[in-house]
Amino acid sequence: MLEATGSPASATARISPRRTPPTWLVVALACAGQFLVVLDVSVVNVALPSMRADLGLSAQGLQWVVNAYAIAFAGFMLLGGRAGDLYGRKRMFLVGLGLFTLASLGGGLAQEGWQLLVARALQGLGAAVLAPSTLTILTAAVPEGAARARAIATWTAVGAGGGAAGGLVGGALVDGLSWRWVLLINVPVGAVVLAGAALWLAESTGGPRRRLDLPGALLVTAGLATLAYGISQTESEGWAAPAALVPLSAGLALLGLFLLVEARTAAPLMPLGLLRLRSVASANVAMLVSGSSMFSMWFFMTLYAQNVLGYSPLEAGVALVPSSLAVILGSKAAPRFMPVLGARNVAVLGTLVAAVGFGWQSTMTADGGYLTAIMIPGVLMMLGAGIAATPLASLAISGAAPGDAGLVSGLINTSRTMGGSLGLAVMSTIAATRAGGEDAGPVALTDGYALVFRTAAVVLVAAALLMWTWLPAGRPKPELKAHSTD
Repeated sequence: MLEATGSPASATARISPRRTPPTWLVVALACAGQFLVVLDVSVVNVALPSMRADLGLSAQGLQWVVNAYAIAFAGFMLLGGRAGDLYGRKRMFLVGLGLFTLASLGGGLAQEGWQLLVARALQGLGAAVLAPSTLTILTAAVPEGAARARAIATWTAVGAGGGAAGGLVGGALVDGLSWRWVLLINVPVGAVVLAGAALWLAESTGGPRRRLDLPGALLVTAGLATLAYGISQTESEGWAAPAALVPLSAGLALLGLFLLVEARTAAPLMPLGLLRLRSVASANVAMLVSGSSMFSMWFFMTLYAQNVLGYSPLEAGVALVPSSLAVILGSKAAPRFMPVLGARNVAVLGTLVAAVGFGWQSTMTADGGYLTAIMIPGVLMMLGAGIAATPLASLAISGAAPGDAGLVSGLINTSRTMGGSLGLAVMSTIAATRAGGEDAGPVALTDGYALVFRTAAVVLVAAALLMWTWLPAGRPKPELKAHSTD
């Protein structure tokens, strides 16, 4: 939604004449939608052992409970962002949230493993349609400047809080009810947010209507999914086995074909000219690289707490509460530092703080104590993640034209989520290879998890160097905002 109250985007938006809702209500609805879709990336983590026992899922099947959602989420998010620009941000918000809510119901009622995986993929598709509209609605409701930076920080904090709260919410639901309620809880919450959005959000678009690039969306989604599947196969087959090499090669080929299609089509899903904008390209690559490490934190921390330290699902969720609070604190603190240090420096600082936390976590042992094996390193990891996320989102959004707002919002979420999904596939392979299999003992499992956190720390240091050398040091130049794909 692009609002006609001082926002530069108002020159391009077409807004319905209905009464404009209060800004705080628009921000609240946008953040509620973002909270739901990010929550479901992580809420299933503590429920994985229960899902495995109930539905007979394999270790690879458990990984795909997470990745089926994440890959569909990331793969279709560019399409969701462009659909919002062309057909209305409110409309896509409602369609996406409606599909997400129905898929949550289906997943909660699943009786077979394949039914759960299909429901998770449909959840991801609904989230992909919904999520880009949440950031576009928010940034358009608040004029550019300090107020918008605070609004983006709130969106980032709520999104990060959704990922962080997943362990606590999931643990409470699994212990108190069953694993099914980590999905069923979305149904009443989704219905309330749907009603609020239908009543209070006004409709808007970012440009003239034209066809959507469905071939591009299918190619990028199939490419990313096939690539992730190939990486997951290396866990059991090895990197040189045909079972891994064939999907890896096919995934890369599909992604290459996607780029060719985008270069030739009249209405591309991902206009390659956007990637010539330094702020957009650098911020998204930074999110992709850092997300490949940070996303895995919740997955492996909950497995470590339950499989090695013997925590119950609820205890594992409670153990990560300080980390949840740290990511929210970091997200809210970032706008205070950005005017003084600059967005680039804040992003680098946050990434380095996270790297210290991951390095500390890599010293974990099979008999670790809560304070030094979970709480302190977890707080450092997520404090850094929260500090880094807000300036990266701000840089990416500020460099694009108003008519591309939904697309760039989708690209931001795609980079973060797809980096996390592919990173999880790689990290799961690393952990399983070091541990020696899914039936390994606590010491071997700890060695596998420790190697994951050590690898992630190295990746984050590399990401910090990338940010320092590539992210723009100041605000995007005014002429960059003249670019539009409409």
